[in-house]
Amino acid sequence: MIRIGVAGWDYPDWRGAVYPRGEKRNFDRLEYISRYVDAVEINSSFYRPVSPRVAESWVKRTAGKEGFRFTAKSHRSWTHDAEPDLGRQVDLTLQGLEPLRQAGVLGALLVQFPHSFHFQKRSQQRIDNLLDLAGEWPLVIEVRHSSWEDELAADWFARRGAGWCVVDQPLIGDSTARATPRVNGAIGYLRLHGRNRKEWFRPDAGRDARYDYLYSAGELDELAGAARTMDEKAEELFVIQNNHFRGQALVNALQMMRLLQNRPPAAPEELIMTYPELEGSVTVKRARLF
Repeated sequence: MIRIGVAGWDYPDWRGAVYPRGEKRNFDRLEYISRYVDAVEINSSFYRPVSPRVAESWVKRTAGKEGFRFTAKSHRSWTHDAEPDLGRQVDLTLQGLEPLRQAGVLGALLVQFPHSFHFQKRSQQRIDNLLDLAGEWPLVIEVRHSSWEDELAADWFARRGAGWCVVDQPLIGDSTARATPRVNGAIGYLRLHGRNRKEWFRPDAGRDARYDYLYSAGELDELAGAARTMDEKAEELFVIQNNHFRGQALVNALQMMRLLQNRPPAAPEELIMTYPELEGSVTVKRARLF
């Protein structure tokens, strides 16, 4: 089972490129994007714990899409902050996402560490602690530094039963990890950030600049090969596009569907108008605003 999707859905620059330019105030962006992808990664949970009521609404709003799944990022206190009461922060995250788990639509909980998080004893202890605190929740760990490419790290992950997130990111020097196909456990996770080397580590680069990248056909072929290798080992594989600026994530997600699922996926009319290179590889779906 390969589920292909995008990271986030509520971007202002998607209006007119993904969402109808004339969208009304009650237009539901989540319901709309769920028509076109198999999964959505929740990014807002990284910045603040999710309210269970909000999570319940996400379940209801996507109920019309059979087989649709969410993945979600853990709160930044898990990975980026020196949190004195980590157990409390973990509980807050899990309580908010519990409606998704109860509904059977939470595919994975992504624990995203920064590039500065290297493979060393205290890092292993941090992950150990999180795995213990999260219990049976389906954790997938994203580590971006090349030190984690060591086979000792892979063996340790396998013994702990932690999911491994394969990251495609700009390769800068020897410090950034490569998108080497790897699966630990039942869940496979391939996360594509784009390859915008110019902006990736620029301190004052905004979010849009960093993720402004459209994968070429050749690059997607390469990554589709990695996904097929991962699919041989995973019970469920998530392929998530995070190159979100101006809907480029959806463009590449649809192209990956064509490569991996052998079908012409449906695409919003606005997306075809913005990216005419999609013509011929997708079917056009016109929005009904009324």
